[in-house]
Amino acid sequence: MNVVVVESPAKAKTINKYLGSGYKVLASFGHVRDLPAKDGSVLPDQDFEMSWEVDSASAKRMKDIADAVKGSDGLFLATDPDREGEAISWHVLDLLKKKRVIGDKPVKRVVFNAITKKAVLDAMANPRDIDIALVDAYLARRALDYLVGFNLSPVLWRKLPGARSAGRVQSVALRLVCDRESEIERFVPEEYWNISALLKTPRGDQFEAKLVSADGKRLPPRGVKNGEDAGRLKALLEGAAYTVESVEAKPVKRNPGPPFTTSTLQQAASSNLGFSASRTMQVAQKLYEGVDIGGETVGLITYMRTDGVQMAPEAIDAARRAIGDQFGERYLPEKARFYSTKAKNAQEAHEAIRPTDFSRSPDKVRRFLDSDQLRLYELVWKRGIASQMASAEMERTTVEIAAAHGSDRAGLRAVGSVIRFDGFLAAYMDHREEGEGGEDDEDGRLPEINAREKLDKDKVNASQHFTEPPPRYSEASLIKKMEELGIGRPSTYAATLKTLSDREYIVVEKRKLIPHSKGRLVTAFLENFFTKYVEYDFTADLEEKLDRISAGELNWKQVLRDFWQDFFAQIEDTKELRVTNVLDALNEALAPLVFPKREDGSDPRICQVCGTGNLSLKLGKYGAFVGCSNYPECNYTRQLSSDGAEAEAATLNEPKALGSDPMTGEELTLRSGRFGPYIQRGDGKESKRASLPRGWKPEDIDHEKALALINLPRDVGQHPETAKMISAGIGRYGPFLLHDGTYANLESVEDVFSIGLNRAVTVLAEKQSKGGGRARTGTAALKELGNHPDGGAITVREGRYGPYVNWGKVNATLPKGKDPQSVTVEEALALLTERAGKTPAAKGKAAKAAPKTKAAASDEETAKPKKKAPAKAKAPVKPKAATKTKKTDT
Repeated sequence: MNVVVVESPAKAKTINKYLGSGYKVLASFGHVRDLPAKDGSVLPDQDFEMSWEVDSASAKRMKDIADAVKGSDGLFLATDPDREGEAISWHVLDLLKKKRVIGDKPVKRVVFNAITKKAVLDAMANPRDIDIALVDAYLARRALDYLVGFNLSPVLWRKLPGARSAGRVQSVALRLVCDRESEIERFVPEEYWNISALLKTPRGDQFEAKLVSADGKRLPPRGVKNGEDAGRLKALLEGAAYTVESVEAKPVKRNPGPPFTTSTLQQAASSNLGFSASRTMQVAQKLYEGVDIGGETVGLITYMRTDGVQMAPEAIDAARRAIGDQFGERYLPEKARFYSTKAKNAQEAHEAIRPTDFSRSPDKVRRFLDSDQLRLYELVWKRGIASQMASAEMERTTVEIAAAHGSDRAGLRAVGSVIRFDGFLAAYMDHREEGEGGEDDEDGRLPEINAREKLDKDKVNASQHFTEPPPRYSEASLIKKMEELGIGRPSTYAATLKTLSDREYIVVEKRKLIPHSKGRLVTAFLENFFTKYVEYDFTADLEEKLDRISAGELNWKQVLRDFWQDFFAQIEDTKELRVTNVLDALNEALAPLVFPKREDGSDPRICQVCGTGNLSLKLGKYGAFVGCSNYPECNYTRQLSSDGAEAEAATLNEPKALGSDPMTGEELTLRSGRFGPYIQRGDGKESKRASLPRGWKPEDIDHEKALALINLPRDVGQHPETAKMISAGIGRYGPFLLHDGTYANLESVEDVFSIGLNRAVTVLAEKQSKGGGRARTGTAALKELGNHPDGGAITVREGRYGPYVNWGKVNATLPKGKDPQSVTVEEALALLTERAGKTPAAKGKAAKAAPKTKAAASDEETAKPKKKAPAKAKAPVKPKAATKTKKTDT
């Protein structure tokens, strides 16, 4: 028997069917070890020696793999066909060697780009050794990300309170978003006019022609700059006689685009389906790993992390056969099409993303797929088959028209296109597709027009326009830009965007990426004090070096030495950096954000309250805000915000009276503080305050809303079983219900004010059914991790001395610096087990909570590993908590 190691249990199940009883296929569940979130994981002074850690869940899986290998005839490492997959195979083999179970057994590396029986059997018949150059590239990337994140983040924490962290790729991606926002803020609109004439042929057919020249000169785009010129030109056309000077019709061919790469698939799915990059990769992963098609599990698309645009020869042949069968020989070009990538620093020459079987059209698999899977598969199938189809043939007609009014002359042009043969467009029912649109699509179809004939005028239009600022990035356009610049790699785009969103550096509104104020602060800080490390060319050059390592052209440790020497010196220089230097630099860099223009034209840097103080950025425990230099005499503060901050501040400089509380008689006022707008009842230090919930705008607050907010928590009613009161409120972690010490989350803030008793009982019951137990009063769960193997919920909570893991009566404090949201069930079980050994009262039960349990493994099968974020280490290099990921680096 031979042992085969793959990454996911879904792949293991499918491949086991293909290989039969002579093989045992086991899953590693992604990476089996990672750099621990502590000081010393990468040691520059010891030539970048790296220390690896195996978590409890991976340790159990490695034991299962080791036990199987011990009694096997050989080992096949069949992880994914990219740099990360190569690294996972290397980690697995290294651990097995340390367990002394390999001996003289043959060990082979196999890769397959698609999970089909033929692809798997072909790969098994053609094994190779582990590609050490790819592993070296992985080690270099992992070390770089660790060194940047774990050394740069502590600088941010010291010099820029409220900042979360910085990463090698994420910081540059964030800079792109922030730079675009700065462009928008600096943009000055320019006026221009479009002038056109609605004309009629002698046969009575109408068409539109646009003004392109006047006074003997060609008009550049947006060449008519003001209403006076527009009025003069319109008057000329109103009284002009029109003659067709020339009609030119010429054939135009449009060629199909190449099959999808990771980035183009993410862009197309965003534009056509509204998918986020993360959602696209989740659905693509399922299509790749296999779907049950009439009793047979088969992968429907090839590997989805690639920047290659070429298809395998056998796939091209299959596509051409499908084209002949489904569209006809007319749609089949004489020769197959071959593509080459235009992406900067394209790496690892994998196939493009394509269907594993072109005869399996979307209609044939429709009933086996859910809606998202079908739509993404349809996108891949159409793009793949269109890439080998004949060109579309079009006829583009250009009509030049002379307009004469006395001695004045003007020229107009009309353009139209006609599809003579749809070619590859036949693959798209609406003849439109992401990446295939073009100028021709905008042209209308022209009627019959002949040279030298006279035309009648129906109407002349002159419309005023203003230039618009560049659009904010969407996920799709940002990925496209990152790819053009050579920043990041196919496996990193989705994770990078998710990291920026999770850390609240950006917000996504109507699919547009808007930098949060804290994101702009981080970018401005890095641009001023770590300029080199957020430069686009520097980051792309580093990516190129990693690619050269994977090609065996560079020594990975020499690349690290060169990087570390300059980077460490830059880190050391920041020790002498004073906060006043930081604030002065940020005030200048972010002037449009910090000091937005005022409607009255007054100096935006002068305090409007005292009239003498200068406004400036200030740094507090929870981040940056704007304050007056005359503090404490003037206590004016304003939350830093890019959405009308100055207008909001002006409105709330003085408390706004909203009426009185009928129960206490005290006045309710709307005010603005360091952390945003809030409601206050009464005056003095003891007066009650309530911050406006997220999404509530100060201008929308009236007496009714203020009264409801200030009187939270609200009594919903007595629970019918316990006769104890159920209350609803808004806490640090959002809206909640509280009953007898047990919390349950509510979906929205509005639910707090509207939920009735019946619904509240149902929500609490649902919480209990999911394993929710009694919680200590006042400690709402930060995160629910699932059920303990011995019953009862495991949760992460905030306590007096910091976050901790709770199971029943057992509490285990999280390690210092550990992000509560990053805790996994395996880590929680390990902490609880360790704590149980120190707590006699809990020892009996908690001793059973060892992480090596079937339930723990089951949890891993239903949830992909999460990414490790930076963790804390000793000063000055103080890493932030990290979580594990399968295949990403940011």
